[in-house]
Amino acid sequence: MVATVLCVGQAVQDFVFTLPTLPQAARKYPASHFESVGGGPAATAAAAIAQLGGRALLAARVGSDTVAEAIVAELGRYGVDCRAVRRMPGCQSSLSAVMIDADGERMIVNYLDPAMPASPDWIPDAGKSGASVVLADCRWSEGAERALGMARSSGLPAVLDADRPMLPDAALLRLASHVAFSAEALRDLTGLEDPAEGLRAAASRVDGWSCVTAGAAGVYAIYHGKVQHFPGYRVPVVDTLGAGDVWHGAFALALAEGKEEADGIRFASAAAALKVQHRGGRAGVPRRPEVEEFLARTPPPAARVLA
Repeated sequence: MVATVLCVGQAVQDFVFTLPTLPQAARKYPASHFESVGGGPAATAAAAIAQLGGRALLAARVGSDTVAEAIVAELGRYGVDCRAVRRMPGCQSSLSAVMIDADGERMIVNYLDPAMPASPDWIPDAGKSGASVVLADCRWSEGAERALGMARSSGLPAVLDADRPMLPDAALLRLASHVAFSAEALRDLTGLEDPAEGLRAAASRVDGWSCVTAGAAGVYAIYHGKVQHFPGYRVPVVDTLGAGDVWHGAFALALAEGKEEADGIRFASAAAALKVQHRGGRAGVPRRPEVEEFLARTPPPAARVLA
């Protein structure tokens, strides 16, 4: 049986510009490459889940414009179930300008229509939709709160993509059974640069398991007060756009398939390592055989418990 993940959050259209270096001043910058692709944490995670052999049901808000048509059409081509993507009359779909430099690092400017209705009452119930896991991002806090709450009530794993922006009271952290911080969000929350120390400091605000993705440095996870470090795979980096979203989607799918968290980290890190070697955000999302082949020929670096 195919594992199903309900993804809740943002769906975006990205306008991606490739430049030698990221802009540093107010002037014109010539781009060497341009493309328009779908983005958004929950939407890209859903695309990754579908590419990796799972079923992804996406609940997201889009506008009543031509951009919405492009967003939904692209997600459909990836195999995402978009029946719970709702078009909001009179609203503009979310857009991002993304700039990527020669090292694959990125700068993102996003627009979200302030008139977009926040009510999440229409989000499908995870249990009734056949989902084994719920994954929510922080870009639509009302939607995340409802989805994570319904998952916990149904006894399902509830994964939070804890990236910027986070609610000031960090309420979503207590609803999630699994919190995956970005390094930036964890630093904002705790004021600490060291990811291991940040996880320890955030532990009192999290009810379940938590980790932080730290790019090339790998993943740090904490459970019952002990921090483990899972080193990253050493791969050539071409484009980091969407890598974190791919990681979250792959991790949620691993949980939906019954994997333990440590195995989920290794699977998700392999998927993200393959993605960063290809340009184009979702265009670099690997398929399941690619990840399995990568894991077979690239044994994961040994994890270690930090003192």
